[in-house]
Formats: sequence, C-alpha cells, structure tokens
Amino acid sequence: MKPIRNVFVCQSCGYRAARWVGRCPDCGQWNTLKEEFAPRRGQATGVAEGANQAVPLNCIESKDTVRLPTGLGEFDRVLGGGIVPGSVILIGGDPGIGKTTLLLQVLPQLEKNEHPALYVSGEESCQQIKMRADRLGVQSPGLYVLAETSLEAILQIAHQLHPTTLVIDSIQTVLTEHVPSAPGSVSQVQEVACQLMWYAKRTATPVFIIGHVTKEGVIAGPKLLEHLVDTVLYFEGEKDHAYRILRAVKNRFGPTNEIGVFEMREAGLSEVCNPSALFLAGRPTRSPGSVVVPCMEGSRPILVELQALVTPTGYTMPKRMANGMEINRMGLLLAVMEKCLGLHLSGYDVYVNVVGGLHIEEPALDLGVVAAVLSSIREIPLETSTILFGEVGLGGEIRPVPHVLLRVAEAQKLGFQRCFLPAQNLASEALAHAEIELIGLRDIAALREHVGACA
Repeated sequence: MKPIRNVFVCQSCGYRAARWVGRCPDCGQWNTLKEEFAPRRGQATGVAEGANQAVPLNCIESKDTVRLPTGLGEFDRVLGGGIVPGSVILIGGDPGIGKTTLLLQVLPQLEKNEHPALYVSGEESCQQIKMRADRLGVQSPGLYVLAETSLEAILQIAHQLHPTTLVIDSIQTVLTEHVPSAPGSVSQVQEVACQLMWYAKRTATPVFIIGHVTKEGVIAGPKLLEHLVDTVLYFEGEKDHAYRILRAVKNRFGPTNEIGVFEMREAGLSEVCNPSALFLAGRPTRSPGSVVVPCMEGSRPILVELQALVTPTGYTMPKRMANGMEINRMGLLLAVMEKCLGLHLSGYDVYVNVVGGLHIEEPALDLGVVAAVLSSIREIPLETSTILFGEVGLGGEIRPVPHVLLRVAEAQKLGFQRCFLPAQNLASEALAHAEIELIGLRDIAALREHVGACA
C-alpha cells in the first residue's frame, strides 16, 4: 500500500500543492498554504445513501413552494418572500454586526408546536446564548440551544428533534470525523457544508450557516462554500452607526442585490420600512456639493444623498477619494468633465461621499456625481427639492437608465418637485402623469447651464 501523502491547501482559494510554497500560484496570497490530510482516492467522506434514479424533466411534477415567513418584512424581502424549505442560507458579516441577534429574533417565529427550532453554537456556551436572548426579550419554549462542534453529534440530535429550522454558528468551528484536519480549514469547511446541504435537501429543513469574514470583508474559506449554498447574505454596516444593511448577493429562489435595512437598538434589530427618509435625515439645506440621487437596490428605489468636496490642492498629485462608490468610476467622470466642460480639476482635490454607509454600483449615480462636483467647485448649492439620475458616457452624453417610473414615484412621495433625467427616458409614456417637473438632459453641458439656474 502506498503511503498517504498530505497536501498543502490554500486557505483563501483552495489551491492544492504537493509541497509548501510561500505564495499561492492561483490567488497570489502570501503564507496561506497549510498542510492538510489527503484522503485516498475512492475513500468516502460524506454521508452515502441510496443512489437516485434519473428521470425525464417532463415527468417531474411541479409544486408550488410554500415559503415560511420570518416575522421581519425586511428579512423576507431579501430572501424573496420568505424561507424556502430545504434551502441552505449562508450569512456573513463583521464580528458584532448582528448576525446572531437577527437569527435569535427570527427563530421563535419559525418554530411549531411539535417541531422546535435548533440553534447550534460552536463559539458560545448555552448560558451566553441565554443571556443574549434575555436582553432581546426572546422567551420561547420551542427554541433549543446546543453547544457542540462535532457535525456527527449535531446531525444526530437534529434527526431526533426534527427541527423546523437549523442554525450553525459558525461553520468555521464545526468539524467532521471524516476529515482529520483542523476546524476552519478548507477541507473541513467543504465537507461540513456538503453534509449540511444533504441534510437540508433530504429533510426539507432550512439551514442557516453563519460564516466568518476576512479583513477584506468576504466570507472566509474557499469560494466553493458560496457555490454550495442556495443563498448568500452579507450583513453590512458601521459599528459606530445604528443602521445595518442585509444584502443578498446570491439567491436561487429570489432576486439578487436586494437589501433590507435594520436599526440596531437595545432590544435588538428593528426593521426600517422607509429607507429613503432614513438616509436623507439630517441633510443640510442649500449646501454646495450636496445632491439627491434615486438609486435602485434590487427592486426597491432608495433616495441617497451624494456629497462632493472640491478644494485647491497643495500637492503635485491631487487627491481623489470616494466613499460609497468605485473610485475608478469617479476618476473617469472627472476626466469626462475636464474634456467636455473645460474644467481644470488637476489643481483640485476631489472627495465624493455617499451618505449613510451605502455602496452604490449602478451607473445612474453618474449624473449626481457630476452635479455635486459642479456645485462644489462653483460654490452654488442646488435646490433641496431637486433630484438627478442618469449614466454619463465618455463623450459627455447622458444615457438612459431603467426603472425610471419607480425612481420618480419615490421622489414624488417624499415631496421632491424637480427631476433631471436622461432625455431618452423623458419620452416614456409612463411619466405622462407624473406630478413632478421633469427636465431631460442630453449631455453634461446642458446640466452645467441648469446648476446656476436651480440654485
């Protein structure tokens, strides 16, 4: 029999090498290869059951999926209307952001008379979970807590209880005896995730998995972990702010890039039903460089305040800083303004900030950036009742964007009276009955003429 040779696995991307190297050849990270056990070829490492039979697609019976409501409307929105039975949901976020708090608030809503909900913690004791539940006011006789790190013991208790929902906190602390590696290693995380997935599909039990994140803010472990699960949620927010954003980056049973907004209070998380009013609260009146842009987050329009500060630079290379948007996109827009408007921004430092902690990636923010920079450099404030949106091309043209009616309706609901938008979007018949003044723009040169007029 040939001796078993261990392999070196990159803890960042899962790359395997026969010997240790300082830098991973695949992802380029340094000192991420760790020695792990390599099972023999053909050795079974998962739970093996009877093989299924292949059936024609037309012979499969279609069934209407009954979703389980969580009791939090914002959470249901992100999931696509509720929890799908048998789904595996991965939740990531910074330490202390509120992942455990969110699930402890949701679990009492999912338990039933005969079937409890099971919360498994590999990081805290049962007494610590009880202290947190008391602080949140969670008093549920059907919520069971288990402090365990062995996957085999967890699944054995789950088969005895038949829970309506299973929560694993966190997957980096759970290990299986089939893989003799340290908890949190690539092999352990992959094997534990596979077995939890099989358990969820065979028993139709929703499984929530909490995952650690790296210093870059992504879920720790191989990318395969996100491919295995059905839904990937990220909990975002600043610790010095009370507001949290739950974002879906993958969802097999609903829309992606949907967000839910929560407020962290002493009694737990409280959902925010009107995020636009939240992000615009405290907005200064008649402040140069401040504009409002209606952005789409999933299927929801949200009005955000965009601020720009343009000041003369004292350095050879001017500073360019962006918070809440891609900095390369901001540099592109500044180059377009220099070319099409004749501005000399190379002598100015430019800072752009999306207020509220949101990160906007859609191109409809372009027109707002151009207007905010123009307003700041000319020291001319825009009217507080004005909004802007549109994509800016390299030639200075303003291109149309989708979901115009939703953006205008949200602005109209909050009392805005004027809207600058792409001229091609203005021809839409859906805007014929809008009760807000609509001004179509074809290029950013036309916007420059309106910045002083709408002050």
